[in-house]
Amino acid sequence: MLDYAQARRLMVDCQLRTFDVNDIAVLDAFDAVPRERFVPPGREDFAYIDQTLRLGDQDGDVRFLPAPMVLARMIQALAIRPGNRVLDIGAGYGYAAAILARLGGRVLALEPVTALAQAARERLGAEIELREAPLAAGAPEQGPYDAILVEGRVELRPQALLDQLKDGGRLVCVMGPDRAAKTTLFVRAGDAFGARPLFDANLPGLSAFAAEAGFSF
Repeated sequence: MLDYAQARRLMVDCQLRTFDVNDIAVLDAFDAVPRERFVPPGREDFAYIDQTLRLGDQDGDVRFLPAPMVLARMIQALAIRPGNRVLDIGAGYGYAAAILARLGGRVLALEPVTALAQAARERLGAEIELREAPLAAGAPEQGPYDAILVEGRVELRPQALLDQLKDGGRLVCVMGPDRAAKTTLFVRAGDAFGARPLFDANLPGLSAFAAEAGFSF
């Protein structure tokens, strides 16, 4: 049987640290949260490989768990501080939500796929609110947010989510067409939003943020 604690340590040392993840709190959170609990049953031994993992689907909406080093860089860019209000878009089984909460975030997680939402509730503590809800509109009634994490590729600028940030709030997503997408950090300053590309990443797209047919990026 795989030693999951050792696999977690190797993930932190050989994947995260070598991909410019250097925030000690982020490294400690990834070392503490058992990733194997947040994958489909029978797939636990694949939890720590350096790949995106398929979680499930519903009505063609396929959900994935980002590879550890991609997710860690995204979360590091959000600079979560204790007490921050955080929105997790596309929570899957709840792994990123658990990491965000470990960092001290007050997390609201959205997951529209029924089976995944139910599985996430079973795995997350009562301090993390999980809603089975559409992704594109976010949850403005609970905002504004200090940080928003989008767990998948978006083809268009997620303006409805950006509008839910506090002044100074941060949103990170993988944005762009397949194979040309970049992890992008948005920061709100009043009514303006700065955008900075961080690194190339190829995550599966979220259908809620797909471009309309005929749209040219």
